[in-house]
Amino acid sequence: MRAQQGGEAEHGGEAGQGTEAEQGTEAEQGGKAEQGGKTEQRAAAEQSGEAAEERPGRRRWRLLRRIDYPRGGRRGVRRWLPSWRQLLLTGGTVTVAVSGLAAWFFVTTKVPEDLNAFATQQNNVYFWADGTEMARIGETNRQEVPLDQVPEPVRWAVLSAENETFYSDPGISVSGIGRAVYAMATGGDTQGGSTITQQYVKNIYLNQRQDVSRKLSEMVIALKLDQRMSKQDILAGYLNTSWFGRGSYGIERAAAAYYGKDVSELNPSEGAFLAALLKGAGQYDPALSAANHQRAEERWSWILDRMVDTGKLSAAERARYTVFPEPRTPPKAAGLSGQTGYLVDLARSFVESHSDLSPAQLDLGGYQIRTTFEKPKVNALAAAVQEAGKGLDPDGREADKLLKVGAASVAFDGRIVALYGGPDYRKQGFDNANTSTVPMGSAFTPLVYAAGLSQGVQHQRGGPRTPVTPGTSYDGDNGVTIMTPEGPYWGRDGKVVKTANDGKRNWGPLSLRSAVEQSVNGPMMQLGMDVGLDKVQQTAAALGLLPDSMGELVPAFGTGNSTPSAIRAADAYAAFAAGGSHTEPYSVLGVTRNGAPVDLRLPTAVQALPAAVAADVDTALKGAVRGGSAQALAAAGPGLAAKPGTTPDRTAGWTVGYNGQLSTAVTVFRADLKDMKLLPLEGVGGAAPDTPDSELPGRIWAAYMKAAG
Repeated sequence: MRAQQGGEAEHGGEAGQGTEAEQGTEAEQGGKAEQGGKTEQRAAAEQSGEAAEERPGRRRWRLLRRIDYPRGGRRGVRRWLPSWRQLLLTGGTVTVAVSGLAAWFFVTTKVPEDLNAFATQQNNVYFWADGTEMARIGETNRQEVPLDQVPEPVRWAVLSAENETFYSDPGISVSGIGRAVYAMATGGDTQGGSTITQQYVKNIYLNQRQDVSRKLSEMVIALKLDQRMSKQDILAGYLNTSWFGRGSYGIERAAAAYYGKDVSELNPSEGAFLAALLKGAGQYDPALSAANHQRAEERWSWILDRMVDTGKLSAAERARYTVFPEPRTPPKAAGLSGQTGYLVDLARSFVESHSDLSPAQLDLGGYQIRTTFEKPKVNALAAAVQEAGKGLDPDGREADKLLKVGAASVAFDGRIVALYGGPDYRKQGFDNANTSTVPMGSAFTPLVYAAGLSQGVQHQRGGPRTPVTPGTSYDGDNGVTIMTPEGPYWGRDGKVVKTANDGKRNWGPLSLRSAVEQSVNGPMMQLGMDVGLDKVQQTAAALGLLPDSMGELVPAFGTGNSTPSAIRAADAYAAFAAGGSHTEPYSVLGVTRNGAPVDLRLPTAVQALPAAVAADVDTALKGAVRGGSAQALAAAGPGLAAKPGTTPDRTAGWTVGYNGQLSTAVTVFRADLKDMKLLPLEGVGGAAPDTPDSELPGRIWAAYMKAAG
């Protein structure tokens, strides 16, 4: 039994061994299965996590994989080049998207119910700085006229110039739109590429910014309008609402403004000129400038030639119109007598250049413009000029003929509070206070002094700059040779340039401050050369002198061959009183329309000079009044700083200076306004030949500053 059991045990043992082996295998397999299960679970978990947390960049990558991009089986650059199928897919997608957007824009853009409501013109009202009314400008100058009263050649002059395919186009020009959109996208002109229909539509957007969105709206409305209105009605609406300049809306009022007749009386030549104005009256009204006249004549001739090309004017008739049809001189608007017209012109010019309002929008009217001008000061300045002029006799004294006075008074923050432009705006529209044809003379030397103090001098070309101070000594004698780092300065006449003091006086060694106080030109001319005329020019520009008024960079630049206006001269001196802070002169405080403010870009102060330099110049100018070249002005009040100015050829006299509140410049010159040729001032008012030309402007300056406080 034992044996049997033993055998059985042995057998069982064998069986047990086999079982253990099998169990080991099963355990091993189970372990593998367990590992496999864990791997699958982990993969599933990771896949689930990726699905839950997949980033947009990874999703885009998978999308590109689905459309085989980058392309499989390709290498290098070819891997990134799309296939034609991919290009078609992309192009189709873009086309569908753009088409859908265009369809939506077309459906949602509505045609305004009243296209002509915009053209109700109103007055522009100008106010003094204190809010009281100064002038009301812009009487309604618009009159509708039936199309059959516009001569057919005049109509075709407009169409030949603006849109010769008007009667066949659908209201828009695809090629023109392409050019216009491209120009807008690249910062070019937004007005090109428009048909007559588009321009008619554009008229109702005069008070909106000109951008791509407006251009698209204009196109859609033009397409819809072309389907609703006849071509004749569209053309009539366009001719009756377009701006022709001179405050004229519509061709009927334009005919009256330029030729003093009804539109029905215009001939083809006159019609061609009016058509030229549609491109921009500010650029084509011949009365505004010589350049305008040339542009107008060229475009007038081109329009007549286009009429021949389009078969709307015979060559024989074209041959009759070889002389430009000069329009009449525009009359001065009522209500602008005295100084008011000069003030309104200056304010309007500022609004046009410092806002998004165009001349056409301003002519449309309805704007309230509050100016910086103070009526008591304007009246005081005019009174000072009139009082000083009582001794003049233009009928009996040759030297008093063609005498002009210009003056401006500017606050230290740039506000123009007063100006004198001439005896009467309605008699002389030219503004003497804003002219840039009269040299500043020795009144410019404080700017040279400021440049020297702030930038130092250079005695060797390429060498270091050496500081100068008010006490730096210069040779004040007359006839001293002007030096450059290389030696004497030779003029174009082949002679060495030398200094020229008033009265040919010799002053000996002189400090720079004394040279300014006593108005000794020689040291200032040499200082300008030592500083570098380009550096002096930079200082003058920082103080507000305009680039086109700067004189030639020769030694005379240092003694005032530049021609700033009285406004700019007064504004430059204001920086000396304001610690070197300079603000561009401005004439408007704010603009509103129907109670809503118009965005106006007012200038801000900038530090043009170090405060210490401004203080040094201020000290010299006050010294000039206390005991120097400007001491005749001392009775006008305490704390005055001023500088007289004369020119070597005696064609201009200046006085520029300030008190604790205002900087004022007065200039006197003689000129025929037809050619602006300057004439000598010697003997004006019966003065002795050796009387300084700054004497008359000095009397005006002193009288005004005393009255203005």
